[in-house]
Parts: sequence; structure tokens; C-alpha cells
Amino acid sequence: MPTHFKGSKQEVRALNAFINLARGSDSLMARMSLQFESEGLTTGQFGILEALLHLGPMCQKTIGEKLLRSGGNITLVVDNLEKHGWVRRERQKDDRRKILVHLTPEGRRLISEMVPRHVKAIVKEMQRLEPGEQEALRRICRKLGRDGGETPIVKSKRREKNNAASEAR
Repeated sequence: MPTHFKGSKQEVRALNAFINLARGSDSLMARMSLQFESEGLTTGQFGILEALLHLGPMCQKTIGEKLLRSGGNITLVVDNLEKHGWVRRERQKDDRRKILVHLTPEGRRLISEMVPRHVKAIVKEMQRLEPGEQEALRRICRKLGRDGGETPIVKSKRREKNNAASEAR
């Protein structure tokens, strides 16, 4: 459904593109999340397990930055993963403030089995697009994501850092 906003051609075109992008993304993510739910995971839990599988143990702050999630959200999701026995936290001896999140053997087994099924589901979803369209979509999304400026989380962290530096003076 296109926008009902009555504005300039540029505004209407931009709004329609945004609406289609948001709806397409929401629809795709809803279908993909059904797969996670059937395995007893949320999308956020899958994201953390997949990041730990491919990148190794990380502190929660790094996980949040990689997944574009707030620290509070990551803490809650890691708490739930830990309750299931899929991850464990390990406080670092050299810096007690730093806590690394590790996959447990059970977590590694779960995510290692899920990733191939997830990839297969993504390939099936993306087959709606021709290979050239998939590549164009990748480039466009990268342009919107990278060239669109800082994410709100990065801006907030930069602002906090600048405020702390100003107060220290």
C-alpha cells in the first residue's frame, strides 16, 4: 500500500520506498523467526549464538555493537541463553569489569545444527529474486546501512564518551 501523504514527488517516492523496505523486511523477518521459534529461540538469541559460533567468545558490549542492540537488551538475552545452558559468562582476571560470553558444548551443538537449516531457508526466501536482484539489494541495503550515518547506539555511546571527557576536564 503506497503512502497517502500528499507531498512533493521526491517525498512520496522516498516514503513509498521506505514503506516497501520496512514491510518487506518485517514480512521476511516474521517468516524467518518462525524457524527460530520452532527451535525454542528468539531472533536475538539466534543472533548471539551465531555470532559466538563464527567469531568466538566476546564481551557483551562487543556483541551489542555487532548486532546493533543496546547493552540492556544483550544482557537480558544472554541471561536467558545462560538459563538454557547454551552460553556461559567468564569474568576476565586482567579486567574484572570485562565478562566474556562463551558457547557451551550444548549451545555449540544447537547453533551448529541450526545454521545450515537457516541458510537453506534464507536461500529459499531469496530465490524470489534473480541473482542480479539479490546483488543489487545487497548493495542498496549496504549503502543505506553504511552511508546513512551512525546508528543511534553508536551516536549515544559517542555522546556519552564526549560527556565523560568534558566532565573530566
